Amino acid sequence: MIEKVFNFTTSSQEKKIEKVIGDENAHINHMLLVKDSGLPIHFSNANVYMVVVRGMVTIALDEQEVHEYEAGTILNIPEGTKMNVQNLHDDMLELFVIKAPSPKA
Repeated sequence: MIEKVFNFTTSSQEKKIEKVIGDENAHINHMLLVKDSGLPIHFSNANVYMVVVRGMVTIALDEQEVHEYEAGTILNIPEGTKMNVQNLHDDMLELFVIKAPSPKA
């Protein structure tokens, strides 16, 4: 078999963060965030693509004002950016976070 197959959760009612791929080419995480949950405030350790699949993400980057993005949006966030990612809405937030190239050691 030439292809590699990776799976991710397709249904959940609770917060879930899962690493789908983590190799030398890319890191891909799948996240399900319930209302009033989010990620710890952190600095991006690579170039990040954030793909909003379902719901609406509330995000503050560095010192800029808070922005909200709905499903169907892809954000590109540069390495070294301070990130505050939250779901402040009733609907489940589902997103993929792709780091490409993979973070340096």
